[in-house]
Amino acid sequence: MTPHAPRAPYADPAAGAAVKAADRAHVFHSWSAQGLIDPLAVAGAEGAYFWDYDGNRYLDFTSGLVFTNIGYQHPTVIAAIQEQAGRLATFAPAFAVEARSEAARLIAERTPGDLDKIFFTNGGAEAVENAVRMARLHTGRAKVLSAYRSYHGGTSTAINLTGDPRRWASDSGSAGVVRFWAPFLYRSPFHAATEEEECARALQHLEDTLAFEGPATIAAIILETVPGTAGIMPPPPGYLAGVREICDRYGIVFVLDEVMAGFGRTGAWFAADHFDVVPDLLTFAKGVNSGYVPLGGVAISAEIAATFETRPYPGGLTYSGHPLACAAAVATIGVMEDEKVVENAARIGEQVLGPGLRDLAERHPSVGEVRGLGAFWALELVRDRETREPLVPYNASGEANAPMAAFGAAAKKKGLWPFVNMNRTHAVPACNVTEAEAAEGLAALDAALSVADEHTV
Repeated sequence: MTPHAPRAPYADPAAGAAVKAADRAHVFHSWSAQGLIDPLAVAGAEGAYFWDYDGNRYLDFTSGLVFTNIGYQHPTVIAAIQEQAGRLATFAPAFAVEARSEAARLIAERTPGDLDKIFFTNGGAEAVENAVRMARLHTGRAKVLSAYRSYHGGTSTAINLTGDPRRWASDSGSAGVVRFWAPFLYRSPFHAATEEEECARALQHLEDTLAFEGPATIAAIILETVPGTAGIMPPPPGYLAGVREICDRYGIVFVLDEVMAGFGRTGAWFAADHFDVVPDLLTFAKGVNSGYVPLGGVAISAEIAATFETRPYPGGLTYSGHPLACAAAVATIGVMEDEKVVENAARIGEQVLGPGLRDLAERHPSVGEVRGLGAFWALELVRDRETREPLVPYNASGEANAPMAAFGAAAKKKGLWPFVNMNRTHAVPACNVTEAEAAEGLAALDAALSVADEHTV
């Protein structure tokens, strides 16, 4: 592992104020009421840290939006982008370009099964859009099943597939999407007491949903292999294999969304590797090049690729497989191999983050459950451990969200930038995080959870 040695933060409040003023005057931010936000002006970042113009340094336990899997400003990837820019900065997607071909080869070598053809996109939402399009064209069917606790992206089809409240404002109700409950034992919709019961009842629920929808009308079932923003809930043993069997039985395309869980995040190249399952289509983005240049894609099985062998695929993007993005992917995969980043994520999860978070749970009544793997963990925060009442209501805002806001502020005061969503905090540092950095994050969480504890019964 290359040790992180981030540059010392510097203070330049005047420059920070100028950046902030320009942002507030001209930048329209996503998922936000523009007049109610106060974005932090970031002066720089390196490794697992970033800092502001006032000289405050933060350990980033969000990895950006869970995409800087090798941390910020890795010199090998920066050099590769610079070299590619000097050689061939851009080129149209219809041509064979070395960086694009090599990125596709390296990705295909690591995807499970026969997912050997790669369709490049600019990000995860476009990957989901195209995966669903492929499934519909391959099957000649229209409907797609997705889980309630999910997030698949912000474009038209992807947001309608999404289960969380970000869908509500854009839900057309006519996008051919049917939602179902995926397994989540801690808040089981099936009244299960064990993982085995949860798995069996969740699969039966899916079978029942298919029966009433008509299996012959379903093009695809899409699942996040390990749901990300919705709560990092690893599925119980046997569940994904059961979904695979159901899809095979009815001729349904099985799509796994690995946009967040892929490329080392769970301590494996893809989360599917943990569950010994091979989908028909696999979407990726984020960690493929640590987010240094926008890139996503769909890994396609031989059977689905054959559908478009002599029939044109009706989809494309101007920047599909952009040379700079692909060069960053080639370099990132090389770094992950050379520095054993995937192995580090697995080890840190097993030896540091997992045990450390479980220790916090024993000492803090606000922690209802700890779950995760690799560098992908969630703490479920509750008001009451016995009833499992969430620390804040579902989709809370304003005063109703005050306990989580106080928790987040306390973490930042301790130099940790936390991932906070609803009543959860996620511990999702860079996959090459060191033991010392992970311990630093756990100490900050310890202090912040004491604030959350004040809101328990």
